[in-house]
Amino acid sequence: MREKQINIAIIGLGFGAEFIPIYQRHPNANMYAICQRTESALNEVGDRYVVDNRYSNYDELLQDPNIDAVHINSPIPNHGEQSIAALKAGKHVACTVPMATSVKDCLEIIRLVEETGLKYMMMETVVYSREFLYMKKLYEDGELGKLQFLQASHQQDMDGWPGYWPGLPPMYYATHCVGPVLGLPGEDAEYISCFPSGTIREEMHYHYNSPFAIETTHIKMRNSDLSARIIRSLFDVSRQYRESIDVYGVKKSVEWPLIEGEPLVVHTAKKPEPEIPEKVECPDFAHLLPDEIAPFTTGGVYGGEEGEEHLSFTQGAGHGGSHPHLANEFLDALIQNRDPWPNAKQSANWTCTGILAHDSALKGGELIRLPDETFSQ
Repeated sequence: MREKQINIAIIGLGFGAEFIPIYQRHPNANMYAICQRTESALNEVGDRYVVDNRYSNYDELLQDPNIDAVHINSPIPNHGEQSIAALKAGKHVACTVPMATSVKDCLEIIRLVEETGLKYMMMETVVYSREFLYMKKLYEDGELGKLQFLQASHQQDMDGWPGYWPGLPPMYYATHCVGPVLGLPGEDAEYISCFPSGTIREEMHYHYNSPFAIETTHIKMRNSDLSARIIRSLFDVSRQYRESIDVYGVKKSVEWPLIEGEPLVVHTAKKPEPEIPEKVECPDFAHLLPDEIAPFTTGGVYGGEEGEEHLSFTQGAGHGGSHPHLANEFLDALIQNRDPWPNAKQSANWTCTGILAHDSALKGGELIRLPDETFSQ
């Protein structure tokens, strides 16, 4: 017998389609509806995955009283407005990153969640990747000891990506590196300083009035002695795709590999110098999931046809097996009537860190404080 089920609607069927089979097999989900503006794409996905309820108009979808929650995978500029509309319509919200593109929209989402009691979760892939889960377990088990510093990078060549991407300021899309450095210690960013470096080619400057090739941000954490550094680049920087986090503790430190597919490096204090580093193959964490969706952490799940996977999934090395963990966390939070992780305030703190970091870069590295409303503790 299936347990209590949540009627889920997925909005956006590029990257979003990869979640359809996960929800279809999850014991607490009913993959109820899909939404895509282009009807040919809507029907192609609906026919492939046998989803009968289909909408080409988002506002009409929100009027469907049978929908309990929406999972938004639309273009970045739509995240804030669509999340706000869904909360106003009485729907729980899961939304791919970032939460929004303005501090104002982030704060409005927090307000609506507090006003309505509905749940909001930003679906940040890195904090559910197997590498992050491995570091998190080491930390929670006391193997790292006291944390001393964290750093993360998200570097990606986005030439050829459509629409709003060309010239996007690197820190506008920073949650893949902000999330892990704040999420591992469970702290909020209090204030930040960001410096730009280099320039992208001139034809991309006008989109956002931003010439910066790389932005590097220091984050001071609230009520903590910790700080962190994050590095972002999107255009005109030679680098293999990398979403990474390095964590430095008193007892052990863990560094993400420089090249995709290589092992993590664990450094253990007080060993003889040659023995300090050890290459460690990161375990999978499918055992944390319901049996029905556990296989989704390791591939072969989204159809497997050549060229079928979304570019973000292909470039991101499968997002570290995070997709079933994200869906499971959202559904479990709804079933248990608890806040998901990250919740609205945490999601806003992570997102606003990037938005305000770009403001800091434009002002020569000026210190900027995060809004008090984004502090979760």
